[in-house]
Amino acid sequence: MRVDTDDYRRIFLEGLPLMDARAPVEFTKGAFPGTVNLPLMTDIERQKVGTCYKQHGQQAALELGHRLVSGAVKAERIRAWAEFARAHPNGYLYCFRGGLRSQIVQQWLREEAGIEYPRVVGGYKAMRTFLLDTLEQAAQQCRFVLVGGLTGTGKTEVLARLPNSVDLEGLANHRGSSFGKRATPQPEQIDFENALAIRLLKLQAAGMRGYVMEDEARLIGRCSVPLPLHQGMQRYPLVWLEDSFEGRVERILRDYVIDLCAEFVAEQGEAGFEAFAERLRQSLVNIRKRLGGERHQRLSVLLEQALVEQARSGDVSLHRGWIEGLLAEYYDPMYAYQRESKAERILFAGEQQAVVEFLSQDGEASGHHR
Repeated sequence: MRVDTDDYRRIFLEGLPLMDARAPVEFTKGAFPGTVNLPLMTDIERQKVGTCYKQHGQQAALELGHRLVSGAVKAERIRAWAEFARAHPNGYLYCFRGGLRSQIVQQWLREEAGIEYPRVVGGYKAMRTFLLDTLEQAAQQCRFVLVGGLTGTGKTEVLARLPNSVDLEGLANHRGSSFGKRATPQPEQIDFENALAIRLLKLQAAGMRGYVMEDEARLIGRCSVPLPLHQGMQRYPLVWLEDSFEGRVERILRDYVIDLCAEFVAEQGEAGFEAFAERLRQSLVNIRKRLGGERHQRLSVLLEQALVEQARSGDVSLHRGWIEGLLAEYYDPMYAYQRESKAERILFAGEQQAVVEFLSQDGEASGHHR
């Protein structure tokens, strides 16, 4: 018989199936990758039981809970838990602290469905603490090298080619700039932190002690880089990625126009193109103050002409106009200043292949423990 566990490390390294018995409102605020929410109580039921607990104590709250979740409601929930348990014989269930709620689910599964299903001792709170500790320790003890470079040099492509990379933008589902929003929503902050900690845990388990990340601002869209890591980023060594102006324009055209448009169309069908066009317009509006009125107006006209032509014929070549303007007049001066301020931390500079080779060969940067 499988027993209750507090081996959080194994749960995350093996990606074991997890059944979350907390209320939907708790689950939405943050959970773990691949977890399924099959609550003991709905949000309203939980609220009623909580109020009863405050006013009349634990026994009264328990009795109310049993009255609210009874009969057909109870049978339906047990059916869903049993289905999960049979489909995932190696999984576990948990509630917030590994207490009453997960014990009740366990008991009902045993009594009503004849299934012994183990729970996570300490519940969500203990697993979340374990992941936060993992992040904290990694920021203090592991060696990080950052990949910097002008907009459009392909920093994400470099990360994709390295086994020891941590793709913060991928985890945040956002490309990092004011134009970085994707067609699909970003994860909740807690989900982002949990996924990041699990990535670090897996790299550590593979024997790597050095990691490569992109040099990011504190915010990636609405996801915030955890403080210990962001503080470390102010001192970690850098590798500077270079590419020609033309190469960068083509990459931005592909990522932010062709691929983003395809994402929106895949998500929203016929309405996708208009949603994509609106996203580009809004992204330009977001930096209007920093661009200045005249420049914003000029780039907006170029963007509008490009969108009209793209809608009419599918030709995206006019987009190069506003992309070139934005790079030359806005992003490049900003990044040039950043490079100057970080100059003494730069270990190496070069184009994509050279940077990948440097990061693969540099013992510390490549992360192989020696």
